[in-house]
Amino acid sequence: MDKYVVIGNPVAHSRSPLIHARFASQTGASLEYSRLLAPLDDFAGAASSFFASGGLGANVTVPFKEHAARWVDVLATPAEQAFAVNTIFLDRGRRIGTNTDGTGLVRDLEDNLGWSLGGRRVLLLGAGGAASGVMGPLLACRPDRLHVANRTPDRALQLIDRFARDAGAAQLASSGLAELPEMGGGFDIVINATSAGLNDRVPEMPRALVVGARCYDMVYGRDTAFCRWAREAGAAAVSDGLGMLVEQAAEAFCIWRGVLPETRPVIAELRASQA
Repeated sequence: MDKYVVIGNPVAHSRSPLIHARFASQTGASLEYSRLLAPLDDFAGAASSFFASGGLGANVTVPFKEHAARWVDVLATPAEQAFAVNTIFLDRGRRIGTNTDGTGLVRDLEDNLGWSLGGRRVLLLGAGGAASGVMGPLLACRPDRLHVANRTPDRALQLIDRFARDAGAAQLASSGLAELPEMGGGFDIVINATSAGLNDRVPEMPRALVVGARCYDMVYGRDTAFCRWAREAGAAAVSDGLGMLVEQAAEAFCIWRGVLPETRPVIAELRASQA
């Protein structure tokens, strides 16, 4: 049986085995997908052992996405842009690392939620690995403006500088979170890519910036702190990142198996389990 795994620490909470089991059932694939708890100081050893035992592919979650980028033999373009790997596959014996997070986010926003990005004013909160992993696919959707705001302004500036050549006609801008009130103008879509939600916190920013906007939290959960905050502040619509989780998994499954599975039934099942 073909073997796949999700590698993380912690990893017991991961929904990936259930998601890939549903994809396998849909497509008639015979595979085993499990969780692998890697030591914090030895991602390379854990990953090497898995592939040496006959593993065909791996997903990578926190805190190992940058470790994986250093461990693979080749970085595909999305992973090279982000310097973060969430999917590993084999090609003629070489370990290839890619990143499906951005594809997953865009598919959830546009296909599942109906939030078109083309010509929109987008505010991306955060400048770490989660934000860098989605910058390329967001810019490919040709927003009118993409503004990156981070607690540390220099990191936000470094991030937009890395993607300047991919901006096309989009206006790229950056600031600290504290400077946002001075930016002027509103935003159509606000995406939270900070780690604040992992601790049930909200980025420190003015409530007025989300009034009338569509607000998306890349953290998933029944009702995240950011979703609650945005709803109370007057956002037009809110969503957590459950759909992104399933969509990025579907893209990884397609890379491994050559077929893109149906995501909406899986999203609906997971959403029902949160109720």
